Formats: sequence, structure tokens, C-alpha cells
Amino acid sequence: MPRLVIASLLVFLISAPLLVRFRPRWVAAFNLAVTNRITRPFVPWLPGFGLITHIGRKSGRTFQTPVNVFRTPGGFMIALTYGPNSQWVQNVLAAGQAELVTRRTHYHLSTPTVVHDPSRRNFPLIVRIALRILGATDLLSVSASEPAGPQC
Repeated sequence: MPRLVIASLLVFLISAPLLVRFRPRWVAAFNLAVTNRITRPFVPWLPGFGLITHIGRKSGRTFQTPVNVFRTPGGFMIALTYGPNSQWVQNVLAAGQAELVTRRTHYHLSTPTVVHDPSRRNFPLIVRIALRILGATDLLSVSASEPAGPQC
């Protein structure tokens, strides 16, 4: 059984860029239900990834969403692989803040701004290529407080 799960995950990871291009809602739903739950425990340690904690603007519930995140001089930029209308993005914009754990360090994020960047020039080359395949042209720019320290 574990081999089947691993094989399914590998097939999904290989085909995801093409699926996202043609069926973004289906892939987003799959990621929300399956992939995010599998990756959530590992994301805070991996370079280029982070776990955003945000409050639902309608429900008031706390949510955690794995994201692609990269350091900037004043904070972070987060790749919006599903666009700026994703629920987590709307929650962060409405609240004006969120929490981020990346590379085992906790940050308070503020002043979120959606930036349209078709060139994707702010991202590393390999990430630019992946974002181009996915058709992602937006990023969320956020300011970050000084790290609060290791979390894990």
C-alpha cells in the first residue's frame, strides 16, 4: 500500500504543472484535500517553502497553508501559484497580517500587497521556470518582523 501512495504522489508531482495549466480548480481542490496535508509537517524545514497561518475572514477559523516563499530585504515574497483570488490570499489581505514559519523560524507578516510580475524576475531561475509552466504571474509581497526564534 505505501508503494501505491508514493507512486501516486510521484505521478501527481510530475503531471501537476500540466494539470494546473488546464484544470487549476481541480488541482487546487486536490492539493487542499491531499497534498497540503501530506506536506504540511515538512514544509517549515524546506528551503523555498513555508507554512502561512491565517484567519478565515468569514469563518474566523485558523488555517495553515503551505506556500513557496523567498526572502527579500524587508520581508518575503510568496508565489501565488493559484492566483490572487485564492482563499488564503484573500484572508491575509483582509486581515493585513499573517504568521509564517520557514526554515524552522517564525515570522510575523504585515502589509501584504499583491504584485503582478509576468517576468517573475524576483524569483530564482528554477522557480521562474516552474511558475512560467504553471502560468503564475502574481506574488504576494509582505513585510516581516524580526524572527521570533526556532519553532520546531
